[in-house]
Amino acid sequence: MSNNEIKFTAPGMDNETAASTIKTLEQRLVALLDLQLTLKHIHWNVVGPNFIGVHEMLDPQVDAVREMTDTIAERIATLGGVPKGTPKAIVEGRSWNDYELGKGLVTDHLKALDAVYDGVNGDHRKAIEGLGDLDPVSEDMITGQLAELEQFQWFVRAHLESGSGELAQ
Repeated sequence: MSNNEIKFTAPGMDNETAASTIKTLEQRLVALLDLQLTLKHIHWNVVGPNFIGVHEMLDPQVDAVREMTDTIAERIATLGGVPKGTPKAIVEGRSWNDYELGKGLVTDHLKALDAVYDGVNGDHRKAIEGLGDLDPVSEDMITGQLAELEQFQWFVRAHLESGSGELAQ
């Protein structure tokens, strides 16, 4: 079944609005599934000074993002859609390049992760704008997630920030 052909949705929402909401949620689901895997990849491959602090910082982020994906997938199902979490769906749904670093130094991974968070968080913010006209429940859900994701980015940036407040280049 295509998520453009909704047979039923939440009471008070028409099928067309549900399909539009689901389209936005599908994009966020793909982004968060990708982020979850990227975080775990960094966790396994980060080395160098501050290794253990970064290594241990990432697992709670993985767990929180995994919970976010579950929440989005369940919202898609609630609206009458079919959540897609297969590797093929992730690859086909991505509009960004794969994370390039393998084994690497803490600073290199954190700079790359900061860029990943820029993309995910910026797109979450755009999704909030679109969902405001479609579904306040989904808008609220994504807003709550963004608050947590922005805090995770702050954790990353705190490792890269100088005493004067500049981010390492």
